[in-house]
Amino acid sequence: MAGASNTQDPISDMIREQAEQVQLFFGQLMPGQTILASGSGMPDAANMEHWAEIAAKLQAKWMEFQAGTPAQSFDLKDNPLAAMLDPTQWVDFAKSWLGQMPLANPAKQQQLWDESVALWQSVLGQYSLAPDGSFDEDQRPELPRKDRRFADPRWQQQPIFALIHQTYLMLAEKLGAMVDEIDGLDHASREQLRFATKALVEALSPANFPVTNPIVLERTLESRGENLVKGMEHLLTDLKRGQLTHTASDAFKLGENIAVTPGKVIHETPLYQLIQYSPATEDVLEVPLVIFPPWINRFYILDLNPKKSFIRWAVAQGLSTFVVSWKSADASMKDVVWDDYIRAQIEVIDLVRDRLKVPSVHTIGYCVAGTTLAATLAVLARRGDAEKVKSATFFTAQVDFEKAGDLLNFIDNTQIAAIDSMGSQGYLDGRVMAATFNLLRGTDLIWNYVINNYLMGEDYPAFDLLHWNGDVTNLPAKWHKRYLVDLYRDNRLVKPDSLVADGTPIDLSQVSTPCYIQAGREDHIAPAESVWRIMDHFTGPMRFVLAGSGHIAGVVNPPDAQKYQYWINDGDPSSLDEFIAGANEHKGSWWPDWIEWLKAQDGQMVRAKGKRIPGEKHDTVIEDAPGRYVQMP
Repeated sequence: MAGASNTQDPISDMIREQAEQVQLFFGQLMPGQTILASGSGMPDAANMEHWAEIAAKLQAKWMEFQAGTPAQSFDLKDNPLAAMLDPTQWVDFAKSWLGQMPLANPAKQQQLWDESVALWQSVLGQYSLAPDGSFDEDQRPELPRKDRRFADPRWQQQPIFALIHQTYLMLAEKLGAMVDEIDGLDHASREQLRFATKALVEALSPANFPVTNPIVLERTLESRGENLVKGMEHLLTDLKRGQLTHTASDAFKLGENIAVTPGKVIHETPLYQLIQYSPATEDVLEVPLVIFPPWINRFYILDLNPKKSFIRWAVAQGLSTFVVSWKSADASMKDVVWDDYIRAQIEVIDLVRDRLKVPSVHTIGYCVAGTTLAATLAVLARRGDAEKVKSATFFTAQVDFEKAGDLLNFIDNTQIAAIDSMGSQGYLDGRVMAATFNLLRGTDLIWNYVINNYLMGEDYPAFDLLHWNGDVTNLPAKWHKRYLVDLYRDNRLVKPDSLVADGTPIDLSQVSTPCYIQAGREDHIAPAESVWRIMDHFTGPMRFVLAGSGHIAGVVNPPDAQKYQYWINDGDPSSLDEFIAGANEHKGSWWPDWIEWLKAQDGQMVRAKGKRIPGEKHDTVIEDAPGRYVQMP
């Protein structure tokens, strides 16, 4: 939606219109009157006055917010949430995309009309009036289209809401089908149009608007409009932050109830801090573990509460564990590029080897840090230093971006130019990236919260994973642009010697390090088909594991939770489809399979003493884990 007009104040118009709808709609309902029941009655003066007061409250809160907020805070660069909720953005978005649809065809219009009439007749034919002239709320019509957004019985109890959501689902279905009917589109453009149509349709769901959502209407009547007032407070708080709130803001504090695994920061550069965790066993594996989390998010996704923490679990398995905490980008990092992250990974590997006096380390790379780890391994191999890494594990990481999923829809020249313009200070605001990832699952990560928090006025839950999801990091603008162009758009990482890092050409076929490759079956950020492609480019021994769930829950799945499942195929499949066809399903977490595999690479144990215990006598450390960098904006 970059580039849409925002010269007026469309959000003010939206608030004003919503306030007027509240006053007009609810003011005409008699106290206790069933929503849209047969027979309207005359408006009650006291009722009208109450709803006028609610409307005035909404407008007053908005005016107060505007008075203390600079106008530029609603610019797309500075306030991604304001841009996303701006109705003119969606109107322009609709015009630009729907203009490509074959809606102007008279035959298509007639067909759509005929199917609409047939749908309305089918739906209305299932309702009958009760003796008092109202609709029987115990009726359960068999509606033709199902969707979990409309699973609540209140969407079916009265014909008007059944018609609204069934018509919406039919139109959504037709628009999706029309994408395939457009002539002259290449595959990439068709997929981009498919994604844009889905995003638009999700935004226009009748569940997202108070007067077309029966659940919101009922809550509004029950609370006498206080849900809308509270929802307005939530909205204004989020607009100040520039991003959606998913969880209670004061429920979690780093080092107190999340990221609490004991450890010390033992090294620091302008780009990262290196954390070493205190051993939990008397003996530990001789080969230590170094984890490279993505700099797109905070590292503590792997150290949430103690029951979910992969880091705490790894330490309990006898692993001397080190984790990199990347610094959120600021203006000082305007010249940071991929070479800097690759050099940092090599530096950390050498630091840990030297600290513990070992020849090699185990490594983990998660998401973009896994992509970087692949490049690091290729650089080490080309330099004759491959033996520094005993094994490499990849959490939902990609090296071949041909099948990279919906994120490919954000890398055309227009989108890249828009992102480039946002990085004028040398870094990309993390809220922009968060909004992008949220769009990949708009119903779950955007509109669900618009309904619950803005319309229903519900309190936020205390959920550590959602807290982490909202704890955004800024990205170095120069490197982020090259990442999109070189990897996503041009797919250069899999072309031997096409990319050079720190003066060394990258050829993934030189990577023969033993690798454990984990993918999420429902991953929408790094699709399993894309992660599988690592198998086509590395040449060493590899174990591929397909985990249940997606990009986060597929990784953060502790054994004690007994959730999900994973699949293993001990044959020699040549594709993901072949892997799935011959795979054996195992219940629960894949973590025990991983630790068994890791110990098979080198099971030698040593006593946990000396610098295996960070902060012990004669060991200089910087501060306690989780360190300062993870707490920086």
